[in-house]
Amino acid sequence: MRYFRYFLFFILAGCRFHTVAQPETYEQHNARMSWWREARFGMFIHWGLYAIPAGEWKGKTGYGEWVRHSAEIPLNVYDQFQGKFNPVRFNADAWARTAREAGMKYLVITSKHHDGFCMFDTRQTGFSIMNTPFGRDVMKELSAACRKQGIRLCFYYSIMDWHHPDYLPRRDWEAMDRPADSASFDRYVAYMKAQLKELITQYGDIGVLWFDGEWENNWNETWGKELYTCVRGLRPDILVNNRVGAGRLDMEGLTREGAFGGDFGTPEQQIPATGIPGTDWETCMTMNDHWGYNKADKNYKPARELIRMLADIASKGGNFLLNVGPTAEGTMPTESLDRLKEIGKWMKVNGEAIYGTQASPFTDTPWGRCTMKKENDSVILYLHIFHWPTDGRLVVSGLLNDARTAALLPQPGRSLPVSRFDDALLIGVPSLPPDSNNTVIKLVLTGPLDLTNPPVIRADFDQFVDKLRIEIVSSQPGVEIRFTGDGTDPVDTSFLYTEPLEIRGTVTCKARCFRGGKAVSGTAARTFTQVIPYVARAVENPAAGIHYRYYEGTWDSLPDFDTLKVIREGSLPCFSFSPRASLERFGFSYTGYIRVPERNIYTFYTASDDGSRLYIDGKLVVDNDGLHSLLEKEGTIGLARGLHAIRVVFFEKTGSDELKVSVKSPILPKQPLPAVWLFH
Repeated sequence: MRYFRYFLFFILAGCRFHTVAQPETYEQHNARMSWWREARFGMFIHWGLYAIPAGEWKGKTGYGEWVRHSAEIPLNVYDQFQGKFNPVRFNADAWARTAREAGMKYLVITSKHHDGFCMFDTRQTGFSIMNTPFGRDVMKELSAACRKQGIRLCFYYSIMDWHHPDYLPRRDWEAMDRPADSASFDRYVAYMKAQLKELITQYGDIGVLWFDGEWENNWNETWGKELYTCVRGLRPDILVNNRVGAGRLDMEGLTREGAFGGDFGTPEQQIPATGIPGTDWETCMTMNDHWGYNKADKNYKPARELIRMLADIASKGGNFLLNVGPTAEGTMPTESLDRLKEIGKWMKVNGEAIYGTQASPFTDTPWGRCTMKKENDSVILYLHIFHWPTDGRLVVSGLLNDARTAALLPQPGRSLPVSRFDDALLIGVPSLPPDSNNTVIKLVLTGPLDLTNPPVIRADFDQFVDKLRIEIVSSQPGVEIRFTGDGTDPVDTSFLYTEPLEIRGTVTCKARCFRGGKAVSGTAARTFTQVIPYVARAVENPAAGIHYRYYEGTWDSLPDFDTLKVIREGSLPCFSFSPRASLERFGFSYTGYIRVPERNIYTFYTASDDGSRLYIDGKLVVDNDGLHSLLEKEGTIGLARGLHAIRVVFFEKTGSDELKVSVKSPILPKQPLPAVWLFH
């Protein structure tokens, strides 16, 4: 009933909210994104009622912001946290100052997480911070503090809501607690729009609306596009992440081809392997293993690792959103503050190598990472040195420009000597790095960038059974490619590449670009290994499907299932969780055979949350073990045509759960492992 009195208000608010954002030009879009691209580094804050249990419930200490879901806490029990939330040590100025001193330019905070509790003053529900013993609007205080510190305030908002009576779907375990008979998702969307209007209009200049919780099947592209249009109709300059829609590629965070993607992608707990030209993206990551505060979690990443992650992300054209989970008292954990202080110390010296930089022009930097700026007629390369040269020379291959200046950012008055050898600039460096975390060299070039990256040696697999076709390509005009197959470095008299190669036998191929008989790039190398395929098995009258055994328990990594009690067993048509009796803390062992259609090389994949492993004929092919969000790993094996033993093991602790098993071969595109291949 507490929502009913506001029903008319948010229906009307929702109608007024539905304005249409004008289509923007390419130039207008770039102008809207400019502050965010300049910033490169922001603070994520997960804070709410879940800070009160601090990761612990009924003696178990592995929980975070998902504690209500993971521990299956009834609503009337979880609601009692509201009466206990009193963060008397909260200081908005201290939080904003901490972000600024760490070198961060914006701050994204949870205005409402999946538990539905609102950390702001809302007229739409009583389930908010205003009805706690604290009774203050922390978002209003942060808005003022961020303005004072020059930090752009941004709001996280969860589409998913485990509290609102109209949100669907329900969890199986809360059917009695929250009956769904009278729920209306349309009413929930109106409620959500009314809250978003409050967030956008009551707190000044909001930089980003950072959506989450869009993955359940009630949300779709149509809702997402409408919400995006509504939000930007109220504030045309606001940025909206791709989780407003329904096209996100799991934890990779980028948007499926053809799907609606908002303004930027959101990789979670991972960094894309390469840059993504023309795509804006932001990696969000925890310092330890939880987003919300967990008092038992001391598995913090070292400051050195976080500094190098920041450089890695900037070198690929992305932003880094680094999380802090404050306590129920309103303070940031000491471990987080210590790391932010060290990052800030590094940023004070090296910030120009991060802010406003573009992705590295290099495809290979064995010494570390590179960020770039173009100022007037100059190109500036910032060389982030992770692996300090032991011989006093940093080799920058493929760079044909001369250097105007080269200097260490920690010692800007100290010029470094630069010479040339073939395609490479050689920069003289001291015997020890001034900063062991990441020493940056500022290299200013003469003229437009003239860079030739090593050629790319292309093949679908690094292993093969009988023969393999490889290609060697370069995007650089006016070059010829020379290659070798014996592992030696190419010279101007090595084999000239003119057409795809077919190899038989193990080969280490190296390739390099030449122009006028002179090397103009570094050397690419790739080894291709011929393997003997595993022999097929003779199995009489196999039945279709896969055999499963189901277990229950709490594990942080895959246990030895053979030593545990089997709760259920039987057969399934595919790798399904349907026999489980619990939503969390369970495991499966799937065993049987796969019928391979031809003698060839096969790559298998498991994408799982949490850990998984895949064995073929007793060989571990994919090792994806451990506690993690949805993560995909792969492995390759040669197989003869026919039946081969397969075993897949999986465990789930808390939070989301998923297992996908896929396969790829030279004649088979990557796809879920076909059910018609499975036998037992």
